[in-house]
Amino acid sequence: MPLSRRCALLLSTLLLGHLALAQGPPTQGIAVIMADGSTEPFLSIAKLALIFKRKQTFWANGQRIQPVNLPPAHPLRRAFSQQVFARSPEDLDDYWRDMYFHGVLPPFVLASEEAVIRFVATTPGAVGYVSPCVLDHRVTVVLRLYEGPACAHQPQ
Repeated sequence: MPLSRRCALLLSTLLLGHLALAQGPPTQGIAVIMADGSTEPFLSIAKLALIFKRKQTFWANGQRIQPVNLPPAHPLRRAFSQQVFARSPEDLDDYWRDMYFHGVLPPFVLASEEAVIRFVATTPGAVGYVSPCVLDHRVTVVLRLYEGPACAHQPQ
């Protein structure tokens, strides 16, 4: 590729990145989060499914994984379940009834996105999900799911 074409391609890539940053954070989708400074740099959807189905219970460093969910009727939980499991939260009820008889409990359920952020930020090994518009310095995004409800409110 000629040098001028490479420069033009690099310049356009930088310009598009700058425009994306200028628009601010995404206003829809799902941000999968861990505590700031987490040793897991990113997660895949497949690994996330194992974690939230309690099939993977420890991180590579030996720390217990603590997944947290929002309530089943929450739009973010519904979108998360569809993208990670291709099923609704209610469709997973039979799975959790079966797992209960094997001594495995489902992830904790927290009432709000702020509760998820607080739990994840202060609980070693915790992982959860929130709207991109509520993110702050307490947590690190380890995976973005781009389909999801629009943010209900913007941060102040």
